[in-house]
Amino acid sequence: MTKDKIIEFFSRLRAQNPNPKSDLEYTNDFTLLVAVVLSAQATDIGVNKATHHLFPIADTPEKMVALGEDTIRDYIKTIGLYKAKAANVYKLSKILIEKHNSAVPQTREALIALPGVGRKTANVVLNVAFGQPTIAVDTHLFRVGNRTGMAKGKTPDEVERKLTKKIPKEFLLDAHHWLILHGRYVCKARKPDCQTCIVADLCKFKDKTA
Repeated sequence: MTKDKIIEFFSRLRAQNPNPKSDLEYTNDFTLLVAVVLSAQATDIGVNKATHHLFPIADTPEKMVALGEDTIRDYIKTIGLYKAKAANVYKLSKILIEKHNSAVPQTREALIALPGVGRKTANVVLNVAFGQPTIAVDTHLFRVGNRTGMAKGKTPDEVERKLTKKIPKEFLLDAHHWLILHGRYVCKARKPDCQTCIVADLCKFKDKTA
């Protein structure tokens, strides 16, 4: 996809949704971090249902540690991989207290060092909490990057690198939100809704739906 088409692509998405937001619900940097950790291999809707009860009583690392791993597990047991995730949330909360003065760190390296935090999670936190122009490649964004021809790659890291290089700075801060939401609601995995897609004419996907 040419530079002009990429500019047009994001100009249309921005016009449609000027202030894109994550579907995850959170109240501060810490609850954002926890919500993103819990969202791995789970839907945002499912995570929100669990954290709707958890976050009102545990919105700081201290409160989360005070709950204990077993109680955290009870709150999130409707989420996939809840046992491992409960352990990670408890451990990362302790580390935040012990090593980061209870604050969420603002570097990718420090975030990835936390239990349950990978590059995608770190990028989401850096972008949403701290306004850094990162690209968090989930399954939706990976699909859109490849289908449109904007950033073809065999791995999330490859797609991330290409998007970071190609997307103009004016769009970079919100780009991953636009792409994720587009993949989730329009450019869906099994049957993309090409008829209503506002960027279909810019897309190189060969198997567009009629």
